[in-house]
Amino acid sequence: MIASRRNLLKLAGTALVGTAASTAFGAVQRSSFKNFDETYDVVIVGTGFAGLTCALRCSERKLKVLLIDKMTVLGGNSLICGDNFACPGNPNQAKLGVKDSRDIFLKDCLTDGLGINHTELLDVIVNRCNDVVALLRKYGCVVDDAHLGISSGHSAARIIESTTSDGSCYILPMLEALKKMPNVTIRNRTKMDRFVVDESGRVVGIAARTDYKFDSKLASDDVENQSGKKVLYGATRGVMLAAGGFSRDTWYRKVQDPRVPTTMDSTNQPGATAGALCAALDIGATPVHLSWLQFLPSCNPDEPGYGISANFIEHACYRYGIIVNPKTGKRFINELAGRLPKTEAMFEVIGNDENYPVAIGDADAAAAVNPAFLKAPLEKKTVKVFQTIDELADAFKIDRAALKATIDSYNAAVKSGKDELGKPMDVTKGIQIAKPPFYAGRVCPKIHHTMGGVLISEKGEVISMATHKPIPGLFAGGEVTGGVHGASRLGTVGIIDALTFGMVAGENI
Repeated sequence: MIASRRNLLKLAGTALVGTAASTAFGAVQRSSFKNFDETYDVVIVGTGFAGLTCALRCSERKLKVLLIDKMTVLGGNSLICGDNFACPGNPNQAKLGVKDSRDIFLKDCLTDGLGINHTELLDVIVNRCNDVVALLRKYGCVVDDAHLGISSGHSAARIIESTTSDGSCYILPMLEALKKMPNVTIRNRTKMDRFVVDESGRVVGIAARTDYKFDSKLASDDVENQSGKKVLYGATRGVMLAAGGFSRDTWYRKVQDPRVPTTMDSTNQPGATAGALCAALDIGATPVHLSWLQFLPSCNPDEPGYGISANFIEHACYRYGIIVNPKTGKRFINELAGRLPKTEAMFEVIGNDENYPVAIGDADAAAAVNPAFLKAPLEKKTVKVFQTIDELADAFKIDRAALKATIDSYNAAVKSGKDELGKPMDVTKGIQIAKPPFYAGRVCPKIHHTMGGVLISEKGEVISMATHKPIPGLFAGGEVTGGVHGASRLGTVGIIDALTFGMVAGENI
């Protein structure tokens, strides 16, 4: 990080003062807003879920907002994610007779998070998730009332499903609404480098670069890429950090977990790097759970990144079908187990010879989920369709008799309601693997979510490691924060985390 700090010294044109705990060597110090090139009430770094809900709340309060993103395309990971989000206590549950509660939701999260979750933050999600739904609807997002999903690790159907199978159904309407607001300025290719603090340690702005050109070949854009024009933006109310995680930062993620090879694929967009997180740590933000990296075990090795198969595999094949080891034709894990145990089981099956498991569902499974989940994978042939189980077995080189025996055993478990691997059969709606056509695709884990980040309060304030109190003027939400999910998060809780704490931070700024 030395090179970037030296460049920042040149940008600041001033010596850095180290007397205040939050004015560490990684910050620019300024005492007057006259020194800034432009000044706003609020500067928001990142245009994903957390950044956009924060911007909407700030705009409602007539604040002057600058919303920046270092990438050319706005939306970050939020634009390409599966976009299904958990909402415990949502009205759909009452209509469908689904039993859920704060305690059930927290138990699910703590089970997958290995008990190291910060439950006070989970409580904020429980208490405010329906307010998020109202906010989305207010700004033109279509929130699906027809489906209520359940995902790995959840013990109740509480998931509001995407209408498009990606984040565009929420990101694009929110962006369009913000673009029409006269008090909001949105800039892409604008990268934050460091925070600006005053003599008291309050964050009063950022040092950034406009016309920034991201280079995906670099392991960390913060250190090696110095493109763009340097500029200082002031923030009289505060700075909101909504920059996402670091799953694509091959150097930083390997530092946190040396077991992860730099060649490991990720579901994230290329700009998911650690620069903004490091800038917060430089001014004394408290780090939480940085070494916990999560894999998504519903990815397809036959497509790059997150791809287009994960929603169908997760919500159709895992809920209503099975995963098998192609070498044995047998199931090896509860398909609705949490991400951590499922990932570990998959790595055992894959081994050193890329023996990728196969996820299978039938026509009833496909009919039970959002049609958008299947359309694109079928077109791209990342999920394949078969008229018979024999055809499916032959295509994936699985022993026909072994696979049929596995399916017969699973169908019997659906009928009896008891599964030897512990799958909760009450959520399968009686759907067996019996009705053609049959659908199947190969599956594997990919790096998906970096569990750690900066510690925040229930108000979205970033907490100082030196004082244990909020760093004045600094807020954060989404994947750049830590503590909400513990060691491993449940699917769909990351999205509601970002949406909620972006909204909450906007209210408290």
